Formats: sequence, structure tokens, C-alpha cells
Amino acid sequence: MEMPKIIEGGKYSDERGSLLFNNDFNLSEIRRMYCIENADVDFVRGWTGHQIEQRWFSALQGSFTIKLIKIDNWENPSNNSEILDFELSSENLDVLHVPKGFVSAIQSKEKGARLLVMADYFLGEINDDFRFPIDYFENLK
Repeated sequence: MEMPKIIEGGKYSDERGSLLFNNDFNLSEIRRMYCIENADVDFVRGWTGHQIEQRWFSALQGSFTIKLIKIDNWENPSNNSEILDFELSSENLDVLHVPKGFVSAIQSKEKGARLLVMADYFLGEINDDFRFPIDYFENLK
């Protein structure tokens, strides 16, 4: 089973300014992308997941907390799964890879934060969008 992971980016600075880079991120699977900007820092966007699709996240502005849960039974997800926590910041060009089979909850840490989301299927190409109420997994730690 493939697990989510951070693909680390970097930053180079000199007298001309700064360059953010991620030389280890392979974009060959990306089919579409979009940005998320939450209404405020108290709002948590989730739980949304994909049984087939993968996602890649990168903070373009500000920072985000992204919580992930592996789902084994999409018709009746367990309430005793582990929550994985990730932090992304626009200070570097880190990319969080989320393999298929996970749901996510996304919270911006400051006003105006913007998250780039990349997916490996075109919009409408497959029907693979699962949504659960934000309190569905509240028993999890």
C-alpha cells in the first residue's frame, strides 16, 4: 500500500532574489490542476476522497494543515482509522503526494492562503468523488 509523502522542494537565494524549486517532483501523471482558497482560517474543507484518483498538493501562498485518512471500505468507512497530519508552507516548494484511497481535510493557517491541487484524471473522466461530513471521523485521534 502506497502511503502519502512529502516530496521536498528547496529554495536558493542570492543578490537577484530567490528561486523555489522541486527537482524530485515528477509531473508526468498530472492531467489537471486547480487552486483552493478557504473562506477563513476556521473553516475545514473535508472530508473528500478518491478511491481511484491521486492528488498532489503544494502551498502557493501561506500555509495549510492537511489531514488524511486511508479508507479501506468506501461504502462504510471505519471510525478507528489513523489520521495522518501534514503541514505545507509556501516558504518552499514541497509537494504532498496523496495516493488513491485517502480522504482529506484541508485547513488554511492564515487568511489568503492558496493551495495548488493537481490530479491524475480530467474533470468528469471518472466518477470518483466521495464526501463525508466534517464530523464523520470525529472519534479518530
